[in-house]
Parts: sequence; C-alpha cells; structure tokens
Amino acid sequence: MKPGGRMVTRRWPNDSEHRATIGAERVDLISEREVERTLTGDGEKIVFAQRVGPFVTYERTVELPAVSDGHSKIVERTRYRLAIPWFGWLFGPPVRAVVSRRLKPKGWWTPPDEVDATQVLVIGLLAAASMSAAFINTIFTQTVGFATDDFGISETAKGDAGSIVRAGIVFALPAAVIADRIGRRRVLVAVAFLAPMLTMLGAAAPNFPFLVATQTLGRPMGIALAFVIGVIAAEEMPKNSRAYAISVLAMASGLGAGVAVMSLGLADISEGSWRLTYLVSAIWLVVAVDLMRRLPETRRFAAEAARVDRPSKPPRLDRKRFALLATVAFAGNVFVAPASFFQNTYLEDVRNFSGGQIGLFSILVGTPAGIGLILGGRFADRHGRRRLISVALPVSVLAIIAAFSFGGLGLWGFSLLAGVLGSAVYPAMTVYRTELFPTANRTRATGYVTASALIGGIGGLSLAGRLIDAGWSYGATMSVLAIGQLVVTVLVVAAYPETAHQELEALNPEDDPIDLVTS
Repeated sequence: MKPGGRMVTRRWPNDSEHRATIGAERVDLISEREVERTLTGDGEKIVFAQRVGPFVTYERTVELPAVSDGHSKIVERTRYRLAIPWFGWLFGPPVRAVVSRRLKPKGWWTPPDEVDATQVLVIGLLAAASMSAAFINTIFTQTVGFATDDFGISETAKGDAGSIVRAGIVFALPAAVIADRIGRRRVLVAVAFLAPMLTMLGAAAPNFPFLVATQTLGRPMGIALAFVIGVIAAEEMPKNSRAYAISVLAMASGLGAGVAVMSLGLADISEGSWRLTYLVSAIWLVVAVDLMRRLPETRRFAAEAARVDRPSKPPRLDRKRFALLATVAFAGNVFVAPASFFQNTYLEDVRNFSGGQIGLFSILVGTPAGIGLILGGRFADRHGRRRLISVALPVSVLAIIAAFSFGGLGLWGFSLLAGVLGSAVYPAMTVYRTELFPTANRTRATGYVTASALIGGIGGLSLAGRLIDAGWSYGATMSVLAIGQLVVTVLVVAAYPETAHQELEALNPEDDPIDLVTS
C-alpha cells in the first residue's frame, strides 16, 4: 500500500546523466533502499523506500524509458509524510524543495546528521514546550513593574521579589531527581501542566505577596520544563547534532518570550489589567496535552531503565565534573544576568531612550541574534565546542561592556555584535550540561547546574545594583562583573573536554551503548 501524505512529481530529460542520477538510491536528506524493480512495456520501473530518514512514510517511484531517445521523459514520483509538530509550516516547504531536487539537501535549517522520524517528532514537540517554558520564565519579569505600581510597592521590595522568585529554583530540583528515576517524559508532561496552571494564579492576586508566592512556584516549574527539555534533546539527537538541537530550541524559546512581551499590550487596557497577561498562560496547556499524547520516552532512558543491573539508588554524581560545570554556570551568570536585567534601565536613564525606542532597539538588535544561534550550533557540532567558546565568548563580553560605555552608532553596533556572538556561544555552553553526565543522573546534574547559574545571577544582580547606586558607571560595573566570564573562558579552555562528534556513551562509560537509528 502506498504511503499517504504529500506527493511530488517531476519529469527529467531522458539522457544518461539523469538516468544514472534519478535511477540511483538517494543519500542526502535520507538514505534509500531499492525495494522493487520491474520491466514495463515502455521501459523500467524502480521503487525506493526510506532506509534512514525523517519521514513517517516514504516511497519514490522512477519510470525509466527503454532508451535515451531525447523525446520521452524520466518520471519521478515521491510520496511522503513528514510529522513535525507545531513547526511543519516552517520546515515543510524546504523539505518539499529538497525532495523535488530544487534545493540542496544540506543547509542552515538541516541537522548535520541524518535524523529519523522519532527524532523529528521529539524536536518539534520540545520546540513547542520551549515556547511554554520561556513564556513562564519571562512573564513575571515583564509584568512586575505594572504590579508594583498597582500595589504601591517600593523599588527595594521589587528587587527583593525578583530574588525570591529566582530562589524558587529549589522547587524545581525535585523534578530533576525524579526524572532520573521514573523517566523524562512523565516529569516533562507534569511540569508542562503545572507551570501554566500555577502561573495563571497571578491573575487572581489580591496583593503583591500573593503574586510573588504564585510565581515562586510557577516559574520553577518553567525552569524544570526547560532543563528536562534539554536532557531529552541531548538523549534523542545523534552525536553530531546535539548543539544544533539546542539552537533550534533556543529560537523557539525566543518566540515564547516574544509572546510574553506582546501580551503586555493587555496591561494598557485599564488599571489592574496586567493580570490578563497571566491568563495568556492558558494557551500552553494545549502544548501540555500534545506532549501527553505524542511525546515518547527517550530511548536512552528506556534502555537504562531496562538494565538488569540498574542500581536501586541514584549513582553518585561525578564530583569533579559537577564542580566544574557548576562553577562555570555560577561565574557566567554573575555577568549575564545583570547585563540583561539592567539593559533597559541603562537605555532609559543614560541614553534617554523612550519606551518605544527601547522596544525598537530590542527588536532590531535581538532579531539578528537568531543567526548566531544557528551558526553557533552548526559550528559547535562540526568544529568543536571549545574552539567556538574560546573566541566568541570573550569577544561578546567585550562588546557588551562597550555597549554599556558608548552611545550613538557604537551602542547599536556593539549591541548587535554582542547579541550575535553571545547567541552563537549559547548552544555550545548549554549542551555541555547534558553531555557530561550519564543517563542515570543526567537530569539531576542538569537541574543542580541550573540552580548554580541562578544563584550566580542573584549575586550578580545584587552586586551590580550596589555598584551603580554607589556611583559607578554602567560600563565600569559590567567590566568588574566580566571577571566571571574570564573565569568561564579559562575553565572551558583548560578543563572542559571536547564533546563534539562523540556519543554520550563514549563520554560516560557508565552507560551501555545504544543505536538510535536501529533501536
């Protein structure tokens, strides 16, 4: 029975070059195998099926005329079904162009490795979940100013509230531990429901402490959602495409954060209408339902759970690796968190930007950063993580410091450079958190490293605020905090292993090898 889905038909010149090309097995976007060859009255018919590739169903039929007569045509028909949840509208057209041979099979939008239908399904679902996580993790920061004005809260109390909500990471850590015992899928689905449901409670806040309490519970569920997403992506993607997957998920996160920003228009309807933005969280329950219906357990966790010698207690973390990654996460966020948090204040107070100008600046500078994500992810997978980090990270930090020191074209140019390079570094830095720990405690380690990063961010925000209040310029303040990124660069270059082109099992000998293609 022929597979359902889309069909592409092309007719080619009946010459020797096209006969050899069209009549041979394809090895580009997919790997084919010949399944049938029959003689017809007019020539020959060849049928190919997918050996390895992203399609749920696939069949290519080639009708070759008996001789090359210059008049008849070679007819190629390809019928396929591709299941990319939520983002099929984006990837469908280029895939169709590749199938019809109108576009080269390898480009910025394709992973370096061949991927199978399960991996395509998982990344699509995780991208939608990343949008949910980013929205949940952004909404309080975007609305806290409206809430404090409504409730008559001081700036000091506002800062304390931000620290309390960040400290709520402790409520996310149990999810990290449980995911290593009962599975990634079950925990991901649970937090995908809990995160928007708890966040929605902010709409009913009768006072500011209630709002802070609800977000101290809701935001950690969004954080848990984010780090479990990262673990699933690392465990499901092939060895040369893990950083690529992180870059794709980061772009989806940007869309989710953008939904949070756009929802701020609801806060202008009337006094107290900022509460409506929290009700927007309900849309992410649709994603949670889809995850519950279609997301499979990772094949690596399933293999680990099936081991007859699986220990009854969680194995001890590799203390050296954990200390290294936790230190890097802490030191890096000492700089990153304040640079992000104080950007709008700097633009408003020092460069006299209006609210509209700040919004335009964010769009024009932030949008090109997506280029950095894709290029950085591909470079990290092809040429190595450490090479990218050792160059792009320090240059991006210098660009951020310059952006906090100059106005005019310098501000725009340095901000753009910092955004592109910082985004390029992100996939390489983030993927390390999941690569350097075995399946049995990968999620737990990732959760703890994330907590270390948030603690570093709290410290950086506190120090930056005090330095600025003491009369330090923004540029000087960022220069001091940049010492943290210097520590990060040195540790990565001197102590991090190169993980590109290596299976997770080679990096973590505790795990049994698993073949994701044939499993």
